[in-house]
Amino acid sequence: MDRTALQLRTIAFNAKRCRLRHPGRKLDMCAAEATASLLQVEETFSACLARIDALILKPLLQAEPSDQKGKENFKLFLLLNDLFQALWNLTEENYRILKQKCSTSESFCIQDIYTVWKGDLFLSLYIRYFVTFANYVVVHGFEHATKSKSEAWKDHKAVLKQFLTDFTSETSMSLALYTVLHKPIRDHIEQYILLLTKLQEVLKEGSEKTVVTSAIKEYVKLQSFISQVLDEACFTKSLWKSLGYKFTDMLCVPERRLLEDSKNLPISASTNRSDRILLFDDVLVLIQGNSFQSFDLKLVWVDENCREKSAPGMYGLRIITPEETFFLFAKDPQMKAVWQWKLNQAVRQALNGKRDFPLWGKTGEGTEPPSCRFFTYVFRLEGKFKSASYEGEWHWGKPHGKGTLKWRDGRNHVGDFKEGLEHGFGICLVPRQSEDRYDCYKCHWYEGKMRGYGICEYGNDMVYKGYFKDNVRQGFGILEKFSAEHPFKYTGQWENDKKNGYGVWEDKDRGERYIGTWLDDHKHGQGIVVTQSGVCYQRTFHADKMVGSGILLLEDDSVYEGNFTEDLTFVGKGKLSFANGFVLEGTFTNKSGQGLQMHGTLNTSNEQLDDRITKAQLGLEEFPVEKRWKGIYDQFLEFIHSGCKEETEESFTGFHIQTSKELRKSQEYLFCQRGTEDVSWKIEDILEDLVQHQGLESLQSYLEKALKSSLHPLGKLLKALAIAFQATYSGIGANRHLLTMAQEEVKYYAKKIWEFYQGLLHLALEQKGQLPAKCMDGDTSDQKACNVVLPLILPCFYPELFMLYMLYHEREDDLYCQGIMDLSLFPDIKLLEFLDVQKHLWPLKDLTLTTNQRQSLIKDKCFLSATECLQKLITTVDPREKLVILQKTYEEIESTVSRVVDKDYKLPMDDLLPLLMYVVSRAKIQHLGAEIHLIRDLMEPTNRGGLYDFLLTALESCYEHIRRIRLHQRENCHVTHSS
Repeated sequence: MDRTALQLRTIAFNAKRCRLRHPGRKLDMCAAEATASLLQVEETFSACLARIDALILKPLLQAEPSDQKGKENFKLFLLLNDLFQALWNLTEENYRILKQKCSTSESFCIQDIYTVWKGDLFLSLYIRYFVTFANYVVVHGFEHATKSKSEAWKDHKAVLKQFLTDFTSETSMSLALYTVLHKPIRDHIEQYILLLTKLQEVLKEGSEKTVVTSAIKEYVKLQSFISQVLDEACFTKSLWKSLGYKFTDMLCVPERRLLEDSKNLPISASTNRSDRILLFDDVLVLIQGNSFQSFDLKLVWVDENCREKSAPGMYGLRIITPEETFFLFAKDPQMKAVWQWKLNQAVRQALNGKRDFPLWGKTGEGTEPPSCRFFTYVFRLEGKFKSASYEGEWHWGKPHGKGTLKWRDGRNHVGDFKEGLEHGFGICLVPRQSEDRYDCYKCHWYEGKMRGYGICEYGNDMVYKGYFKDNVRQGFGILEKFSAEHPFKYTGQWENDKKNGYGVWEDKDRGERYIGTWLDDHKHGQGIVVTQSGVCYQRTFHADKMVGSGILLLEDDSVYEGNFTEDLTFVGKGKLSFANGFVLEGTFTNKSGQGLQMHGTLNTSNEQLDDRITKAQLGLEEFPVEKRWKGIYDQFLEFIHSGCKEETEESFTGFHIQTSKELRKSQEYLFCQRGTEDVSWKIEDILEDLVQHQGLESLQSYLEKALKSSLHPLGKLLKALAIAFQATYSGIGANRHLLTMAQEEVKYYAKKIWEFYQGLLHLALEQKGQLPAKCMDGDTSDQKACNVVLPLILPCFYPELFMLYMLYHEREDDLYCQGIMDLSLFPDIKLLEFLDVQKHLWPLKDLTLTTNQRQSLIKDKCFLSATECLQKLITTVDPREKLVILQKTYEEIESTVSRVVDKDYKLPMDDLLPLLMYVVSRAKIQHLGAEIHLIRDLMEPTNRGGLYDFLLTALESCYEHIRRIRLHQRENCHVTHSS
């Protein structure tokens, strides 16, 4: 009787026994019979494992070798024994559960068949056992074990031989051990499959049959897997026998498997670089003579589409690795296809970190390995990355994506890579040679070099924020030193890593600011120096030294023209003009211990110096506004010319970022968190919105939002310009002699922003295939900039600009304020009378009297609404809004007069000026002269000659009249004291 028939009889007998034991119970026949049969199989298998453990494993465990190779193999045998014990324990556990089911009244179901319901547990353990078993085979473990000189092993050999004869006819002890430790287990798996197949045949369609069918498929796969694992192990073991000791010692590891050998399946490498090619499951090895090269499969790419002219008539595969590319050639397309398939499968499985189940077959997880990977590699060949370790993303053999480079000397680069080079945003640490500090570059890279905006924090307490090109500072940038020793700040142009062109240097030790041109890190050419004390001078510089004559403007309005030293001592020929008109002209000397001496003439006949001299404006001819801050404009122009590519946006327009924290947020916004603002500022959305907002009102609203945003290119441009403006005119730079420079600079900013807006709009229309609309209102670009852009950007520059206006008009405003103080002493009636306001226009109805009050003593009641309206002049920075306030003030005055005379009354100029002067005196606006001149200088050209111009002229007349009141009083006092 064969084994299957016996098992079926056993199943029937056990089922019948269960029915007799529990006649009243409804029994699932299929499950019960399968369980009973499996019980017997597990009992037999467990007994077999017990004999193997007692007669083979325990004696081998007592025979621990003393040599190094033997010890390594013994560790592997210990692991194999552990897995054997786990397999035995699982079998015992299964047997115990099955026996319990057969001896109780519980109903049977598929869940009772442990090998089905817990199939994953069985499969996992069998796979681990046979992989470890194959590892032991590869390293000739059984050969080493049978050669053991242990006494326990020698005494046991006779018993063992008799036991092995029951399993195999092999005479070789090592081969017999190999057979007995895998054949019973494989036979047991086959019994599982036979039993489950019989069970599947009798089950009805449904979930239980599906579960059993799935289990059968997995056990069949396991059979195939075991067969392939053992074949690979024997194939690999044979290779180690055929190779020399040198190669075996370096290449042989227990887990490594030979997948293909060019001796079995011929293929050759390009340029005769190898005698033999070996494909393992983790490396590709090229052997040439007594040396070899190995390539980690995780970093091997196989390209079938290659053309190599050096091997006509051959069928090639291009093998790409991080540092080398070579070709493999086969004589026919079939052989090429086999190698290509095996290479791709091996690479894919190496990347997955596990072999397929089964190892080879149609069930593989895809035929092509991914071209994009994540891995760590140490570069060894000569080149930019020699000795560097790269951890990150790869694409076709090159770093591509995000990664980290580390060199042995401490250099470190974290960021984006493209086709093997740093490309995109990155952070690079470079150790300084002389001290234990690092230079930290946080910037954009292009094809392996720094390019675009970045922040560099040097190890010597200096920080650079600006643009780079080809790894050097190039374009606009700020270099600042924060340490207590010689702190400074440079804001300006860079060329070839040096200060070149227009720039501003602030020496915080000396309390000076230099505004001018540079050459190779030296002040060179025309320059203006402003000191903390208010002194200002303009000179020509050569390599940081002052040369020639210059102009020195002193705080007391004196003006010196001639030569002078760095400590502002007059030397040589010069002319000193005093504010009172006296002029001292001649040769100045400064001898030690004798003080300043002068040989020349003093002219006292001149009148007082006029404002053209005492308020001389510097830098206008020497530094044309269009040549200042060219580095800022160039970056934005390049951004537009590049087509406004989103990946280059921060590179070209990054100057809104001034701290490392802002830099991180910016990168998160670019790559991770788009849409954190209410408005989306993606480039494609920006270009679309530009087309949709071409109408004047819509455009103004759009530009207002864009310029306020640090994420819109125009907002970034404005931020960069504001930084440059503040570096020049804030703090020490707040000097009245720079007012015109600052004023024309702000106007030029508006013009350039309008030009860049036009550039963005043209690009947006071009992408849509549209033509830009022609300007219908006849406004020039300058007029558009002044009308549309200037009011929007003025708040960014207003604090510094208005300070310059205040300093320029300081003396006039002082006289005006004194006049206001004098007029404020007058009650309303007296002031109206003093200003010659016609009595029929006096708003006496507004003077509500209380007890003990006289009408002539009331103050600040007349024209109250107009006064309050005019006081709002200082609440806005927009010249247009200031003019509107002035118009409303005029309307309030006219409304009050119309109420007084009980009819509509249009004020003639003779009536308006006294009334407006009254309102101005009561409004008590500080720095009114600065306000008037700022409005005049920055008002829209279209308002000149209109109502606004008329009202501003009227206000200016009132200001001058009040100022002269105080001036005349001073002159009268001076005459009285003289007489």
